[in-house]
Amino acid sequence: MRFVAVTDIHGNAKRACQLAEVLRSGEFDALLVAGDLTHFSGSEKAREVLAPMLELGMPLVAVHGNCDGRDVPELLTELGINAHNRRVEVGGVGIVGIGGSNITPFHTIWELTEDEIGGILERNYREGDIILSHVPPHGTVADRVHFGHHVGSRALREFIEERQPPLVVCGHIHEGRGIDRIGETIVVNPGPLFRKYYAVIELEEEIKVELKKL
Repeated sequence: MRFVAVTDIHGNAKRACQLAEVLRSGEFDALLVAGDLTHFSGSEKAREVLAPMLELGMPLVAVHGNCDGRDVPELLTELGINAHNRRVEVGGVGIVGIGGSNITPFHTIWELTEDEIGGILERNYREGDIILSHVPPHGTVADRVHFGHHVGSRALREFIEERQPPLVVCGHIHEGRGIDRIGETIVVNPGPLFRKYYAVIELEEEIKVELKKL
């Protein structure tokens, strides 16, 4: 299967339209959206951002980010694309979603304790599933901020170390664009779509990831 992964759109509908044009010209099986569709806005802005991608008619799986408004998860559920705190399947591939982030110093809209993040994973994960999480795992290139500190989820990191899912797609840390490994698990932060970044992921016997720019 061939997935496109994006994150951190932050209300930039222009970038969403540009991405949709790219998707029209290629063969992709699904689109994964790892949160922050908006920048502290609600469902109306989220709907605007999602519209060009939904019009493509391909499977879309999304979680909300810590900067999405309170009604955004409800919209994702209404559209049938919400993976937060649940397990969904696309083409036989299981996907477990974690919306929001771990606790930040900024008191943003959607923040979870490490126990809550761990609970989501324990309740929903099945062997071989991939994880779609707004927050990255701790101690990777994907969670390192400008000053070099790692700010990702320790619970997600511990779960990966123990269960070794094949793939984790995340976002949240804009400067954390990159590909990393935790044991056999590939961790991908595509980089923020509002800065034109996305990733193409091929799920074959060996997972292949390409970081792309519009």
